[in-house]
Formats: sequence, C-alpha cells, structure tokens
Amino acid sequence: MQRIKKNLLQILLVFTILLFAVFAFSSSFGVNEKIKQAKDPYDNLMEPSIPLPVNTVKVLIPYQGGDFYTQTRKDQIERFQCTSCHNNKEVMVKNAAKISHADKKILHGGKSGPLDCNTCHSKENRDFLNTSKEKEIDMDHVYTLCGECHFRQKKDWIGGAHGKPVSHWAGERVVKNCTYCHDPHSPRFAKRWPATYSPPFK
Repeated sequence: MQRIKKNLLQILLVFTILLFAVFAFSSSFGVNEKIKQAKDPYDNLMEPSIPLPVNTVKVLIPYQGGDFYTQTRKDQIERFQCTSCHNNKEVMVKNAAKISHADKKILHGGKSGPLDCNTCHSKENRDFLNTSKEKEIDMDHVYTLCGECHFRQKKDWIGGAHGKPVSHWAGERVVKNCTYCHDPHSPRFAKRWPATYSPPFK
C-alpha cells in the first residue's frame, strides 16, 4: 500500500512540474506568446546577449533579415582627415602629393580603363568618396561605392555570403567592411598556396 502511495506521489509531482512548464510557455509572459504577438521581425525581439563591438555603423542598405552593421573605416585611415592637407592652403613642398602618397599604387580597373584617384575620391571634399553620379559617400560606408562595380559581391555581402563576420549571425550582426580585407587601391589578392594542405583520399 505504501509503495502505491509513493508511486502516486511521484506521478503527481511529475504531473505538477509538467503543468507548470506548460503554463510558463503558454502564458502571456512566455517566449512563445511573445513571438506570436510580435509585429516586428523575429530578430528584433530578442535583446542581444553580446553588445555590438565599438566602432560600428549601421549599414544604409535595406535587408530582408533586418538591420546589420559594419566596422568603421575612417578611424583605420592613418592620415584622415584628408582636408588637413587637401585644402586651399598653398603647397610649399615640390611633388608633395607624390611624396605623401608614394605608398599608394593603383592597380584597380581593367587595362582599358584603369582607375585614378578622382574616380573614387571627391574632388570638392577629400574627406568623402563619390559615386559615378558625383554623390558624396562617407568613407565608413565605402561598400556603397565598391558595390557600383562589384554588385554581385555586394549582394553576397549584404546576405552574409561574402565578407568576414565580426559578431552575431542574425539580428544585429556585424560584418567587416570591403576595405578591411581588400586594399581599395589594389584589391586583387596575390596568388598564394593554401595555408593548410590535406593530401587527397586514396
């Protein structure tokens, strides 16, 4: 008799725990109910457990998966702001441009139409880039300019197939900007052997 009572108590205890679990998930405070009542995309419902890295900007291109971010560019440029030199002051040094930018080799564009400085840099305001339609672009949003020619890569970058992720796979994801991996003046990677090599299967 005591054994039956003990078994009944155990069954009752398990049933009570299950009942509380069902109540927790079905109540208005439960996660499932929160998702059911949501009008915003799912990604924006949950607060990220990892904060966004510093030095990020929101990407200005609409994406079906929600907003995402990229790393800033201007704080990576050693001699920014460009207008500290490119201004109306008289240049006192001969060949100043060649001396100050001697490390920049432009190997960008085909042989029939190679690019030059003014293809991408605004002539009026050197702190900005400019599109083919002379629209100024902040350097933190360089992907807008790169995407004018490299539109397939830009589409893949927006969707997450191209470019290195920094944090988050969904929600407030952060990806590296084009110029983090590619030198904008010479974007093609040099040919090299893979870092690791696995012998083929026999």
